[in-house]
Amino acid sequence: MDEALTNRLFTKTPVLVRLVYINKQSFDSALLTIMTCLILLTKKGDDMEKRKLDKLISFNSPVILGLTIASFIVLILNVMTNGEINKLLAIYYSSWADPMMYLRLFTHTLVHQDLSHYSGNFLLLLAVGPLVEEKYGSKNVLIMILATSAIIGLINVIFFPRTMLLGASGIVFMFILLASFTNIKDGKIPLTVILVGTLYIGNEIVSGVISHDNISRMAHIIGGLLGALFGYLFHMKGLQNKKEKYPY
Repeated sequence: MDEALTNRLFTKTPVLVRLVYINKQSFDSALLTIMTCLILLTKKGDDMEKRKLDKLISFNSPVILGLTIASFIVLILNVMTNGEINKLLAIYYSSWADPMMYLRLFTHTLVHQDLSHYSGNFLLLLAVGPLVEEKYGSKNVLIMILATSAIIGLINVIFFPRTMLLGASGIVFMFILLASFTNIKDGKIPLTVILVGTLYIGNEIVSGVISHDNISRMAHIIGGLLGALFGYLFHMKGLQNKKEKYPY
């Protein structure tokens, strides 16, 4: 139907019908406008809530938070599978021809016996981990976690082949010793570093001699020693970079 014919038909239409038609068109247009405004306001509100959340919560330690969440998921899966996940991911000697042996060198830090075991490790890790990650960077922290996990796993397989090792306690001890190195300045080792190392590692040695529990003192001691080693190496690297930048 062409435009001229449409105009003639509309002109001959009764006034009341024309008003109803015009009002309906206006109503539809207004309704569409209102719905569009509501959608825009809702989107704006969601963006504002997201910005408020970003201001309130700082995701400051991606590696530590990722390890915490991954370990919690593994803990839930272990409960659901009646302990089968722990048997799959914990480190123990099976055969060097078994590909899982190499994977377990890294996964044994993700598995825990129960919620109490998990909470005891990650309460400490969440307390000291962000400080260390901010100081040394996420990439370096991830490398140190993987290296510590692999070294502890290898030592357990070689010297305690019949012992199933699980838990992140070695990583926690590594972070505790590493955190104490964050206050080192001008090549001087603070007394707190010496005290922390002596108390933690000394306590583990004594406890390993007089106690006969299921706690792996070896993992604690190796983790602590590696934390001290990493802290020293990063500190020496920082001093070298400082001398190169300011030779005089």
